[in-house]
Amino acid sequence: MSKFLDRFRYFKQKGETFADGHGQLLETNRDWEDGYRQRWQHDKIVRSTHGVNCTGSCSWKIYVKNGLVTWETQQTDYPRTRPDMPNHEPRGCPRGASYSWYLYSANRLKYPLMRKRLMKMWREAKKLHRDPVEAWASIIEDADKAKSFKQARGRGGFVRSSWQEVNELIAASNVYTVKTYGPDRVAGFSPIPAMSMVSYASGARYLSLIGGTCLSFYDWYCDLPPASPQTWGEQTDVPESADWYNSSYIIAWGSNVPQTRTPDAHFFTEVRYKGTKTVAVTPDYAEIAKLCDLWLAPKQGTDAAMALAMGHVMLREFHLDNPRQYFTDYVRRYTDMPMLVMLEERDGYYAAGRMLRAADLFDSLGQENNPEWKTVAINSNGEMVAPNGSIGFRWGEKGKWNLEQRDGTTGAETELQLSLLGSQDEIADVGFPYFGGEGSEYFNHVALDNVLLHKLPVKRLQLADGSTALVTTVYDLTMANYGLERGLNDENCAASYDDTKAYTPAWAEQITGVPRAQIIRIAREFADNADKTHGRSMIIVGAGLNHWYHLDMNYRGLINMLVFCGCVGQSGGGWAHYVGQEKLRPQTGWQPLAFALDWQRPARHMNSTSYFYNHSSQWRYETVTAEELLSPMADKSRYSGHLIDFNVRAERMGWLPSAPQLGTNPLYIAREAEKSGMTPVDYTVKSLKEGSIRFAAEQPENGKNHPRNLFIWRSNLLGSSGKGHEYMLKYLLGTEHGIQGLDLGKQGGVKPEEVEWRDNGLDGKLDLVVTLDFRLSSTCLYSDIVLPTATWYEKDDMNTSDMHPFIHPLSAAVDPAWESKSDWEIYKGIAKKFSEVCVGHLGKETDVVTLPIQHDSAAELAQPLDVKDWKKGECDLIPGKTAPHIMTVERDYPATYERFTSIGPLMEKIGNGGKGIAWNTQSEMDLLRKLNYTKADGPAKGQPMLNTAIDAAEMILTLAPETNGQVAVKAWAALSEFTGRDHTHLATNKEEEKIRFRDIQAQPRKIISSPTWSGLEDEHVSYNAGYTNVHELIPWRTLSGRQQLYQDHQWMRDFGESLLVYRPPIDTRSVKAVMGRKSNGNPEKALNFLTPHQKWGIHSTYSDNLLMLTLSRGGPIVWMSETDAKDLGIEDNDWIEVFNSNGALTARAVVSQRVPAGMTMMYHAQERIVNLPGSEITQQRGGIHNSVTRITPKPTHMIGGYAQLAYGFNYYGTVGSNRDEFVVVRKMKNINWLDGEGNDQVQESVK
Repeated sequence: MSKFLDRFRYFKQKGETFADGHGQLLETNRDWEDGYRQRWQHDKIVRSTHGVNCTGSCSWKIYVKNGLVTWETQQTDYPRTRPDMPNHEPRGCPRGASYSWYLYSANRLKYPLMRKRLMKMWREAKKLHRDPVEAWASIIEDADKAKSFKQARGRGGFVRSSWQEVNELIAASNVYTVKTYGPDRVAGFSPIPAMSMVSYASGARYLSLIGGTCLSFYDWYCDLPPASPQTWGEQTDVPESADWYNSSYIIAWGSNVPQTRTPDAHFFTEVRYKGTKTVAVTPDYAEIAKLCDLWLAPKQGTDAAMALAMGHVMLREFHLDNPRQYFTDYVRRYTDMPMLVMLEERDGYYAAGRMLRAADLFDSLGQENNPEWKTVAINSNGEMVAPNGSIGFRWGEKGKWNLEQRDGTTGAETELQLSLLGSQDEIADVGFPYFGGEGSEYFNHVALDNVLLHKLPVKRLQLADGSTALVTTVYDLTMANYGLERGLNDENCAASYDDTKAYTPAWAEQITGVPRAQIIRIAREFADNADKTHGRSMIIVGAGLNHWYHLDMNYRGLINMLVFCGCVGQSGGGWAHYVGQEKLRPQTGWQPLAFALDWQRPARHMNSTSYFYNHSSQWRYETVTAEELLSPMADKSRYSGHLIDFNVRAERMGWLPSAPQLGTNPLYIAREAEKSGMTPVDYTVKSLKEGSIRFAAEQPENGKNHPRNLFIWRSNLLGSSGKGHEYMLKYLLGTEHGIQGLDLGKQGGVKPEEVEWRDNGLDGKLDLVVTLDFRLSSTCLYSDIVLPTATWYEKDDMNTSDMHPFIHPLSAAVDPAWESKSDWEIYKGIAKKFSEVCVGHLGKETDVVTLPIQHDSAAELAQPLDVKDWKKGECDLIPGKTAPHIMTVERDYPATYERFTSIGPLMEKIGNGGKGIAWNTQSEMDLLRKLNYTKADGPAKGQPMLNTAIDAAEMILTLAPETNGQVAVKAWAALSEFTGRDHTHLATNKEEEKIRFRDIQAQPRKIISSPTWSGLEDEHVSYNAGYTNVHELIPWRTLSGRQQLYQDHQWMRDFGESLLVYRPPIDTRSVKAVMGRKSNGNPEKALNFLTPHQKWGIHSTYSDNLLMLTLSRGGPIVWMSETDAKDLGIEDNDWIEVFNSNGALTARAVVSQRVPAGMTMMYHAQERIVNLPGSEITQQRGGIHNSVTRITPKPTHMIGGYAQLAYGFNYYGTVGSNRDEFVVVRKMKNINWLDGEGNDQVQESVK
């Protein structure tokens, strides 16, 4: 190079040379090199993590220089694992490594923002009204003013405000709403507390103190697998990722581990060095497939069919032809298979009914406590017994709620019979529903009778009422349901795997497209490995299966396989469901903080799916009817109406929550009751019976029974998680939308019976939308006020995950930039202003709260035998029994701030607990008084303070058994009283351990084993769900106390899902009405629309991050197959339009061989704020992936008051499934960026 430069006149330099002229000694200034050397200099390193709901929960080093975050790198100081286990590090991913970009980017929210039109109205109103509440009333009660600023939502027009101004407006709106309509008209949505639990608690605590509604998230996100509560009575409990290394056979079924569980993927690759076989099951060639030994590609949405066929092979070869002792012992002891089921007589055959209970038999088998909730089996001596462990033993008595093999009456050891075959009184024909012969035209079907008759061995019993009944076992029902011939000459059972009978491999091949030989091979290998290793076969599963309408069938298919092979509760085996970061490990310490249970109980909770289905009026467009969902054996006359009717019935029977709750302000009820000389509860019951008070859900569009104020924080609700996005824009926000379909009134569909229909739906129901975020998201665009929150490197908080056993801090490495504040400080400020503004409007008030019948409480034994509706006169209205609990809560509104910033007295008066057990917390409160100091005066005098986020974190850590060994021992002792077995040995070695916030800032800490979870944190075993059930004989929290394969609730039976069946994806009827209606001249084709999780973002976070945009295609994309692209004339990177009756979106096409024909994928989640042109269909800017979705709730998810099928916040309820949806895809003709003069109307709207 030096000789080359010598040829140029102006590049010559004089000086000494060396190395034959290739080097030269220079005397020029080299200070410029310091810039490179100083690039990696820093003042300090602070530990933090990312609160992004990715399940990673990785520990990061945050580098700070001159008060600014400069970069981040992965921490590598996790506590060691045992010698035979790889360490947890390295943990991290490219998304997390790019987070510091956000702090000082143009995307960062720096100041409180308010929509200009609203700000102008507010300031003018303040000039006319000194009282802020009256000022707000003057705006919102003027229909033209309210409509004016609501129509501006989503169209820009934000201007900088001040904290004082926004807090006053928010407080005034809340006070006005509480006073005029009721506190339950104020709601808040924030997801996944585990990712930043203090930040979640900030808003939830404020809402709970004023009586507002906290909306669920796990069910709304469709992260909740209903099959888990159905089978185990557990929301979700799964192995940590380190337990993958203990497995010797893994199927990754619909879980793209390297892409969506990046920090944990090393365990998946490392275990292969041990010889563990790995199998991928995905319809597309996903990243997980390249890490596996075999890839199976079933047609999307048909997973249950393949699981049934695998179960058929497992039962045939490992339970019938060559029974394995381990499998037989496992299902006898840990499942409901030995339990007896009564048969109901039908026209020429029988149908499986409910489980036989002790109360059905003479003298209730000697059971006096809850005999109607004690299941019955036959022991090896042929005697009827009510074995220990069923849910009837859990409540009202002590010491017999365990899985010891004992007769619950005599205490004698007993072995239960699995089958009646060989000891039967007769053989009966029993009908089973079959759904595989019908459904959407886009999926394959195998035509068989819709009722399949199977021959079962049965016994005839005399019941307590003198009648007789036929009974069989769950085991016998299961064998028949899977189509297994047992020498009974059953013509609907298969003679071989090649018979095209229900649930054989040959049948599944036609449904799924997977060769039967592969199905047989994997089933054999999986079961054989489980037999040899006693359960070390595992299925890793995720949203790929859980986002379908019949998601519980998909999951129950996999769960059945694991149960048949004795894998659940065994290290290295079981069900590993990973979706959102659901594992809030110190949950029992967090709940009192989040829901203000230290001051008042209960809190108002609402399941979001039902909430948004109702209030965004998606029900007005419903095309699916209950009739098409019912079993062919059901009495359809009992199930008339619209899907929303089932939700209303569930609310009034106490199964599901409601919000708003009643058709009147709940603060008025106590006043009216006092005038009538009645208690608020008696007055409410009387009024409901008379009809003078109705449930709000029965009249959702009367102008009073809808939400008014909505807080959104830690969430992109209106963007990444807003299923039915366009309906939300129209009916909740009152702004422009892209709905293409007609409502039921115009299309002549089935209208509700329980809900009042109005020809014109109510638009713009929300008076105020407030969003907290650190970046300008799609939700911010549609909000009225946007509050800048601190980033994850600017606040103190805590984070846990289901993927590892550690608790991590989020730490304030630097102060919040510009005018941003932490969530705790933001809500503390709102609480303070609310306390000031409410004076003169609200004082000490009595709030009437309805509470659904709760799981893990004695009330879950409310409705044991059948379904009765008090409104139809089938029973009396009894709160907590046939209807929701009706309770009163005393609220002190002027003391809201004082209560927000202190720990209330109920922790000492009532104590704490979780999942049905409770313990005293006096010593923990004494410690918190020392740690946090106490209030010197005021309404909270003498109570521990919660001034800072660290104070709040210390409250969680001190009260939770997972982080306080003394509490853990108390919690295990409380459980021991129920089981009659000593479990305290699981925590006594950690009794003196107390984890503090500064401890986890120094190093991640492993949590302590707790009875509120079903696995162990132990030096010798990795965390695995169900471990304590199997090894400590603690019952599952189900009807039978065992893994519940048979769901005997009347609705489950009538909808055909008491046993596992294959149900094809539903027909949402969303494409035919729009196909070709607004043609642009290009071909159109209907494709299945899927939204798997992406590679370059976590949900929508990072999707606008410049570093991630650079690595990806830089904007919205939709993947499609080469076959479909060719049919549509689309080439890679073309602009395409995706639409249906719900709305439309625009994106670039990614044409790929890895995508099968018939489906398209838009990775979740891509913002509508980056590189998005206008839609030819809607004439509006683009849309988002949720623009083409709409919720369809499933009635069986509304069941309550029935053992494990009882409501709990985020535990059970309707879910927001969306993968049954189809869209029309076509190439765009005109690309319009809507940034010219033709877009003047948008600019005009924001003035």
